[in-house]
Amino acid sequence: MQRLNTKTSNIMIKFFRIYIYVIFFLFAGLEGKIIYDFEKDKNLSDWWVVDDVVMGGKSLGSLDLDRDGNGIFSGYVSLKNYGGFSSIRYRTKGIQIEDFQYIVIKILGDNKFYQLRVKSNYYDRHVYVETFFAKDAWQEIKIPLKDMRPQFRGRKLRMENFNHDAIMEVGILIGNKVEEDFSLKIDFISLK
Repeated sequence: MQRLNTKTSNIMIKFFRIYIYVIFFLFAGLEGKIIYDFEKDKNLSDWWVVDDVVMGGKSLGSLDLDRDGNGIFSGYVSLKNYGGFSSIRYRTKGIQIEDFQYIVIKILGDNKFYQLRVKSNYYDRHVYVETFFAKDAWQEIKIPLKDMRPQFRGRKLRMENFNHDAIMEVGILIGNKVEEDFSLKIDFISLK
């Protein structure tokens, strides 16, 4: 009887250890890594706005903080002079992503389509893009990095989807081929 209890006890200890390891790895994977967390009184100087004015267009976007510390990407997209987009960009110091599969953005939108855009190298002319719909309620958009497609000036390229080890730049663009006001609240951008 004593021998059976020792054996049962050892099995339970092994099971408990496995259970702890599984829980640890599950929670470690859930934490992710923050790329950028908008906060009250945070300096936005690492972000810049790029509108179609660089090509003669008339769109006008801006990035500000609201009183709750959310980023507000807002403005107006114009189609005049062959324009039609507004974007914001954040250049990182190079974020290693080999342990992550997704890029996540927590937003409150305006029922419009936007693009999440990443670069793997500062000097690349192309970006990797995935379109998302920003409904008018808080949501977390989770985009598989491997699904992000290469583009240059809105044209799809015959290259592989994103398969790099680092992200050097993150951006958001609106360009729905209509004239429209827009406003997108952003809480954070992270990796999971």
